Parts: sequence; C-alpha cells; structure tokens
Amino acid sequence: MIIADIERNQKEIIRVEVSEFNGKELINLRIWYHHVDGDYRPTQKGVALDISKFKDLKEAIDKISNYIEDKEKGTQNSI
Repeated sequence: MIIADIERNQKEIIRVEVSEFNGKELINLRIWYHHVDGDYRPTQKGVALDISKFKDLKEAIDKISNYIEDKEKGTQNSI
C-alpha cells in the first residue's frame, strides 16, 4: 500500500509504502526514478524496516520535528 510519494528532485521520488516480503510486513522507504515510458520504477536505494520498528521510526521523526522547531525558534538543541 502506497502511503506517500515525496518529490526528491525532478526525476526521482521517495516512495513510502507498506509491503509484504517473505511473509513479513515492511515499511519501505525507497527511491523511484521516472522512466522514459512515463512510469516510476524502483531503484535499489532505500531501506525496508520490519513493521514492528514503526514506533522507533516515529520517535526518530518526532525528534527531527522538535529539532526543526527549536532551530526555527533560535533555541537549537542537539538531537
């Protein structure tokens, strides 16, 4: 299931999806490139995490969010 496509540049996106491989549910963050036929195709560049690691990924994203908010306020702390 595709969750989101995030534009990386004019020729690539980062696709966030939940997929299954060898009976395991995975969170996939993978770079896809725009092929000449008009479709996007996956590259080998990316990471797949077992879905049980979602909480860890969310905590990391929350830390990045806090870092960005602090930086915008001028009260930057280390991560």
